[in-house]
Amino acid sequence: MTTLKWDNIKTIGDQDAVDDVSSDSDIEIEYQPKKHKTKGDSHFDDEFKFLSMASEYNQDTWDDLQKYVKKKGTNRIDEKIEKARRYVKSFLPDVTTEEHEDYNEPSDCDSLSEDELKKDGIKDRQKLVGKKNKKKKEIEENKNDITIEDSEEFFEDAPPFEENATFYQMNISRPLMKAISALNYVHPTPIQAAAIPVALLGRDICGCAATGTGKTAAYMLPILERLLYRPKGFTPITRVLVLVPTRELGVQVYQVTKQLAQFTTVEVGLSVGGLELKVQESILRKNPDIVIATPGRLLDHLQNTPSFSLSDLEVLVLDEADRMLDENFAEQMKEIINMCARNRQTMLFSATMTDAVNDLASVSLSKPVKIFVDSNTDVAFNLRQEFVRLRQGKEQDRDATLAALVCRTFRDHTMIFVRTKADAHRVKILLGLFGLKVGELHGNLSQPQRLEALRKFKDEELDILIATDVAARGLDIRGVKAVINYVMPPTVEHYIHRVGRTARAGRSGVSVSIASEQDRKVLKEVIRKAKNPVKNRVIPIEILDKYKERVDSLRNEVKCIMHEEYEERQMTRTEEFADKTEKMAKTSIGSLVKKKDEKKRDWFQTQKERQEAKKRSREAFSSKIEKNIKKKKKNTDGEGGNDDEEIESQKKMQRVANFQARSAKNKMKPKKMKAMSDIDQGKFSSKSANGKQKKGSSVFDSQFTDVSKSGVKKYRYEANQAKRMLAKKKCDLIQKGKKRKSTFQSKKLSFQGKGGKRR
Repeated sequence: MTTLKWDNIKTIGDQDAVDDVSSDSDIEIEYQPKKHKTKGDSHFDDEFKFLSMASEYNQDTWDDLQKYVKKKGTNRIDEKIEKARRYVKSFLPDVTTEEHEDYNEPSDCDSLSEDELKKDGIKDRQKLVGKKNKKKKEIEENKNDITIEDSEEFFEDAPPFEENATFYQMNISRPLMKAISALNYVHPTPIQAAAIPVALLGRDICGCAATGTGKTAAYMLPILERLLYRPKGFTPITRVLVLVPTRELGVQVYQVTKQLAQFTTVEVGLSVGGLELKVQESILRKNPDIVIATPGRLLDHLQNTPSFSLSDLEVLVLDEADRMLDENFAEQMKEIINMCARNRQTMLFSATMTDAVNDLASVSLSKPVKIFVDSNTDVAFNLRQEFVRLRQGKEQDRDATLAALVCRTFRDHTMIFVRTKADAHRVKILLGLFGLKVGELHGNLSQPQRLEALRKFKDEELDILIATDVAARGLDIRGVKAVINYVMPPTVEHYIHRVGRTARAGRSGVSVSIASEQDRKVLKEVIRKAKNPVKNRVIPIEILDKYKERVDSLRNEVKCIMHEEYEERQMTRTEEFADKTEKMAKTSIGSLVKKKDEKKRDWFQTQKERQEAKKRSREAFSSKIEKNIKKKKKNTDGEGGNDDEEIESQKKMQRVANFQARSAKNKMKPKKMKAMSDIDQGKFSSKSANGKQKKGSSVFDSQFTDVSKSGVKKYRYEANQAKRMLAKKKCDLIQKGKKRKSTFQSKKLSFQGKGGKRR
């Protein structure tokens, strides 16, 4: 018999020491200044896998975006910044001549001094719980109850879903399951678990979920499952349309769709502004199964591409509908919805359910199912919120505060949100002079440049990305560790969308906002809604003074770079005008007439209709403000005086901001090159039917190439005017002589009639 050796099994005694193997996952990251580690070149990738066939190395199943981009996104601003850095470095007393010869040393922010490693003071900002805050909470809860009760008549509640359900339990086909495993989707998110079964039934959906929860896959997986069973062998038909508000979001949805459909035969088309128009027209003529588009460019193709239509559409998806309505796309959205087939399935996904979104849902949806996983009124639970306060009268310290934050603490995987395009460009130049790898993303860049900046930031070629609110919605950029608000956004909803670029899909992140006295109201609202305490970061005064000196010393260089860019832009514009006029002068008169007779691209609205639509939207916005003022007066019960003052001050601030934005936009507009001076230009202005004076439209190239009689007369106006003046003078002299002669003869006749004699 075999005996068991129980002596080998030991138990822990009362006095035995036990090793502490617990993890320190609950320790909070401090986000304090530290020495920057230089990135080493890794010679071997841990995730590398050998493939079975050589053709798999060259296979590119989904990322075919380059066919839409013909022009490269080149930008020479980095060369100018590097040249300016060398110039500034040559005047620094601490740098030797050997360092000038070899400029591959670490940047200014990498080599931090010991005094700059001093930690920032961080304090918890506690919420003030009082009677007023309790009243506000009760009012908001009552408002939410009212909106839910009103919407229950139109919406149907979603059926219960299993939170622990897997993709295998959703009856998804094998090609899609293969794509899901290739994308490393482990478990469906709540919005995916709730929306996919309902969408597979063909019901209309009105979904609301927080940013970063996988809404794209929530509506795209059931769409692809439906398209796998489409009839084959017939003429191709566009069956699915996905509308998005911004170009970048459209590109992202296109890439995700191509990834999910990489093992299927589903064709996907992209139609957004800024990319090649002819390529998009050729793809839309083939009628792809899915079209992802922005409203403006889609309407352009619907009006001017005869073979493309939405009459046979089966599924319509409105992604980020609230943003599309904010961007004054309401008229365009209604026009597109009217062009779609009536017996379609419509899915509307919005971050916040506003009144405008409810109106759009009532028009476009039929017996919809309401899926509200999260109303997106709170930030992510694993987001650490901080703010740096600027005292009154210290607004000029904003650049120094940003430089201190970026250079000392948040040096990589950081997004900085600014309010205007001019601020984005200026801050990029300033941080570039500090030695950081910075990119920019805003509306003044061409679409290839914007896509190139996003690609570089995703591939970690750039450490910092400076963006306007173009990048605040829907963009999923992995690895964003921090979001810095250079200026606080106007509302809490905009703030939630901005900070939603980090702490996505369960990861941790941090947001830092530079807040001044004007941002007090928004900051109070953020602190009141925060579940975790908001931190107050205090940068030491001596460090802030040091960065102030650096920023002040670099202001002249920033101005020089911007002035050099302005001169280059003016030179390129004049060269383009000269080339254009030269080409048009070489062509014959017949070809010019043909170009004039060519049909221009149509638009669904005339200029008058656009202006009327803008007026209606402004009136609706002003009426909403008045309604909110009346509601606040009723809810405050005698405390309306302070609210009225706040509302009036907000209106004044909004007017000032709008005026500044308009003036900045007008300054950025290119000036027309006239054939005459501005003084003589008034001669060409003609009076309209109302009697008002019109501005003279005399562009140089149009005047130079206009060969009609009226054009030649207008171009030779000064010479003809001089001839007319001479002729007029001659006529005046002749008329004066005739008048003198006639008066003399009349006097003579009257004298003779009286019988008098002249002595």
